[in-house]
Amino acid sequence: MCTTCGCSAGETRIEGQAMDGHSHVHADGTVHDHRHEAPAADGKMQYHAHHDENAHGHRHADGTWHSHDHGHEGEHVHEHGEDVIDYGQGPAHAHAPGLTQSQMVRIEQDILGKNNAYAGRNRNYFDEHGIFALNLVSSPGSGKTTLLVRTIETLKSRIQVAVVEGDQQTSQDAERIRSTGVRALQINTGKGCHLDANMVGHALERLHPEDDSVLMIENVGNLVCPAAYDLGEAHKVVILSVTEGEDKPLKYPDMFRAASLMLLNKTDLLPYVPFNVQLAIEYAKQVNPGLHIIQTSSTNGDGYEAWLGWIETGLARQRKKRAQTVAVLQKRIQELEAHLAARG
Repeated sequence: MCTTCGCSAGETRIEGQAMDGHSHVHADGTVHDHRHEAPAADGKMQYHAHHDENAHGHRHADGTWHSHDHGHEGEHVHEHGEDVIDYGQGPAHAHAPGLTQSQMVRIEQDILGKNNAYAGRNRNYFDEHGIFALNLVSSPGSGKTTLLVRTIETLKSRIQVAVVEGDQQTSQDAERIRSTGVRALQINTGKGCHLDANMVGHALERLHPEDDSVLMIENVGNLVCPAAYDLGEAHKVVILSVTEGEDKPLKYPDMFRAASLMLLNKTDLLPYVPFNVQLAIEYAKQVNPGLHIIQTSSTNGDGYEAWLGWIETGLARQRKKRAQTVAVLQKRIQELEAHLAARG
């Protein structure tokens, strides 16, 4: 379940095969995992259904209607101003009908804590194998898959590349990647709006990326929820198209704050769209002063030299890190062997 929008991860499929179970949140904030159907002690299948006798809805003075799945507990946060209703001012910086702010914070801590544990395992795997993993995030239509295809076409002659594709439905993007000759694995998230570290861990078990290689993880198109989820990657790379507004960094600051690199994409369209490049960069730097920015076009190749150089520098750094880890382990083994020999 997403801590931001509450979307379900219960329909996740990897290459068409379902992942088991999903996380479920009760009104008191507790979270547990379960399958919707599972064998009972007598061998018969038992089914877990969701219902809530306290469910109700209500209408606000401005005419807005929304429903509540569970009862109120005294921390219902709504700010009704003259022109703005702000649901982001509480400790959780979000709102969900029927949940208090303290419950939401607890849920977020539980879910993200579990995700971070999986992300740590993924990161250890990447470090042990010298894999430079990038998490590509953007809104739908930013040109992310096209950019990825051109990047692979240029890199594949000198670097091993593998791809994990995330989409709610279809394997179209994975098929586009496979047409380049590179291995790709599709994760369908169903109603889920982002990949999480557990999904990526399962993908690694099947994909087995080469040692000293690059792994591209193309996340579900969404500038909100993927920001909170560490997949174990070295960097988040956010792609912003000039066909979007230059104010996206201010509207979705969490994503631009979480990223290390912003690719300002489709720059070949700048003569035809009302997009202020300097203002977009100013807004991005306002949110994240350390954000590195490269302007790219998959049509004419502008910016690709810098983008590919950034990837190769990162891979070299990851390979060096792996080599140092191996050297440390070898030295430790030699010390232990010498110690055992001395005891003799």
